[in-house]
Amino acid sequence: MGAEYIVFGRAVPTYKLALATYAAVATPIIASKMTKKEAPANVIHASSQDEAAFIREFIRAAEEDHKHNV
Repeated sequence: MGAEYIVFGRAVPTYKLALATYAAVATPIIASKMTKKEAPANVIHASSQDEAAFIREFIRAAEEDHKHNV
């Protein structure tokens, strides 16, 4: 048939080693892409309430302006 390697005292065909390598590499990649990552909420880190209100108003105005310019 084809070449074989001795792994832990057993003869393992090369195609099985290749398939095991593909599975070992692809499994973590696919698993990481399958996990849903929650989008971060719009958190405003402000030192005071006035600053947070200013930032919210600025963002709201920028979003409105963006709607008009598109």
